Amino acid sequence: MRLLDPDAYLWIMAALLAILTFVLLLLCRNKRRKRLRRLTPLVLLLGWGSFYYGSSAWVRQLEVRHVELAFDDLPEAFDGYKIVLFSDVHLGTLTDSRQALLQRAVDSINAQEADIVAFTGDLQNREPEEIMPYVPLLGSIKAHDGIYSVMGNHDYTMYLDTDDPFIISRNLGLTMGLHEEMGWTLLNNTRQIIRRDTARIVIAGMENDGEGRFPELGNVNTALWGISRNDFVVMLEHDPTSWRRKILPHSHTQLTLSGHTHGGQVALLGWSPASLLYRECGGLYEIRGRRLFVTKGLGGVVPFRLGVPPEIVVITLRTSKN
Repeated sequence: MRLLDPDAYLWIMAALLAILTFVLLLLCRNKRRKRLRRLTPLVLLLGWGSFYYGSSAWVRQLEVRHVELAFDDLPEAFDGYKIVLFSDVHLGTLTDSRQALLQRAVDSINAQEADIVAFTGDLQNREPEEIMPYVPLLGSIKAHDGIYSVMGNHDYTMYLDTDDPFIISRNLGLTMGLHEEMGWTLLNNTRQIIRRDTARIVIAGMENDGEGRFPELGNVNTALWGISRNDFVVMLEHDPTSWRRKILPHSHTQLTLSGHTHGGQVALLGWSPASLLYRECGGLYEIRGRRLFVTKGLGGVVPFRLGVPPEIVVITLRTSKN
């Protein structure tokens, strides 16, 4: 799939609005269309106003969202454990004035003094060269027990304009290597144990596991190999559709963290069109005490957000026993 330059999408949106404006003004020349002539100024004001704020103001905002989640089986030693979740940075879109958003996000993440920071995929739009200028900044993210990451669909090679296996292999390896260079622990169907004296929790990560045209590479069994069913598991998985397809039926994972949907990037009165495509498109979901949190992310291939500001999420784990 070929991706356009991020700003090209804004030009396309502006062109469509200009065509709509021309058509409405042309129709308004008919004096018998009185209702249309009255509504046209409002329609054009809403259209151009939404375009302006969505491409300039909303896309540069940053919301720090705080969530507390209580679990019966969380070890008491981890009561108050703080996870900062962020996702879908899409560094290829953070050009020019939009770069300031990433600096604010990193500053906000570090200000939380998290136990771990979790990144759930889509660091780039299409190639690792987009990541390279930001390695020092992203490498400055700190957490007591480390930064853990997984791959999103854009972090693979599906958006490269080539079938050359050498280029594909080189780019994938470079993307993965940049996680290591930044000091992030990339969890490709694997896990890490976090200990507090004799107590422990598991931070696991699956490769991107989507549907249709998206890579379906996640393996729950491999990610949780050797893990006891008594362990408390936090699973990182970019695509939230995997929660119902694989994570719930094939593991005992108590908390899954995802991104991918961007919250649809547009919401009207709290409703997003993304909810037509995803059963879990943004926020907290629960089935029989097992939770999924889907962050709306920081960016997107299209630099436009309306009613859905970029966010980082601060999740505090609590034990229900206290």
